[in-house]
Amino acid sequence: MTVRDEQLAGAPDDAPERVQRPPAEVRYADELAALRAQDRAPRPPGWELSLRAARRFVIGDADTGIRRKFVGNPSLVDRALVTLATSRGLMLVGEPGTAKSLLSELIAAAVSGDSTLTVQGGAATTEDQIKYGWNYALLVAEGPSTRSLVPAPMLRGMAEGRLVRFEEITRCPLEVQDSLLSLLSERVVAIPELVGPDGMVFARQGFNVIATANTRDRGVNEMSAALKRRFNFETVFPIPDLDTELALVEAEVTTLLRRSGVEPPPDRDVLEVLVGTFRELRAGGGDTGGSGAGTGRPAAVMSTAEAVSVAHAVGVRGWFLRGEPGTAADVVACLAGTAAKDSPEDLARLRRYLEQQVPRRRGPVWKALYDARHLLAD
Repeated sequence: MTVRDEQLAGAPDDAPERVQRPPAEVRYADELAALRAQDRAPRPPGWELSLRAARRFVIGDADTGIRRKFVGNPSLVDRALVTLATSRGLMLVGEPGTAKSLLSELIAAAVSGDSTLTVQGGAATTEDQIKYGWNYALLVAEGPSTRSLVPAPMLRGMAEGRLVRFEEITRCPLEVQDSLLSLLSERVVAIPELVGPDGMVFARQGFNVIATANTRDRGVNEMSAALKRRFNFETVFPIPDLDTELALVEAEVTTLLRRSGVEPPPDRDVLEVLVGTFRELRAGGGDTGGSGAGTGRPAAVMSTAEAVSVAHAVGVRGWFLRGEPGTAADVVACLAGTAAKDSPEDLARLRRYLEQQVPRRRGPVWKALYDARHLLAD
């Protein structure tokens, strides 16, 4: 039984707390229910919320107590929702860690009430994992039938009239990507093994596809021109200002630490130094004027999502090792695993940043960060 099933069956209120990361429709079930009850605006066919209510769910509405969940340009959310109400799919592209997957999850939860119809793209993804497969024991015993058919997310989304999320689509082989062509144009899946009406599954109102792709994956498996024509492309940009990014990191880390059994909230001063470090490394380690004074931009992704991950580790380290919130020393100890993923030179860049740029920053936490530079793993 899924977490959603447990809730519907009257499970205890803390049922989602037993899951590390419940889907958006479970985490924000109260908000979705309130929006559905108040929603009087026209809805596209098959949608559970109107465009106006779905927009409020994603970007928040302080007047009605709806929390802001996606930090980005509201016009991007508007364009994404309008696209999904048409016959074109939505493609979200951007740097890793810019919350493309989160945005697709939130939109799917608002539009369909279910964000779990997801295909995770990769080199090993097959067409069976997208459309349908077979229960081979039943297939051998009974032959092809609806009983032996195992629907994959795309077939379920079409039959139920729901949004399907396709993560990292450009990581899939080209022939797998192109299996979406007929789905997006003709809105039908042919099952040649079945005869009669069961051999064709036509998309119901509400079906569409949200795909995501990282700009760093361009050239890996470039999408065909035919497939690109079936999507509207929207770029998700990094968070532009420090205060907004800091507020997001603090909110996300507070939730993660609570789920991890960490009692004290994160130290905001430590978080500010951590987020500032990530932003400066993204900009080239302090060289914002092209003078050569910086330490160089790491090849690793120093995204907001990575900052949240490091801040989570900092809080866990401080609480479970010493019984206190994480410190600047914990930041240094946890940074290496993020900064040295893609290139051995990244660790040297991080070390140069700590030694050359951090002493220029003012404040006791920045000084503690500099004093702890020797903790950086080799």
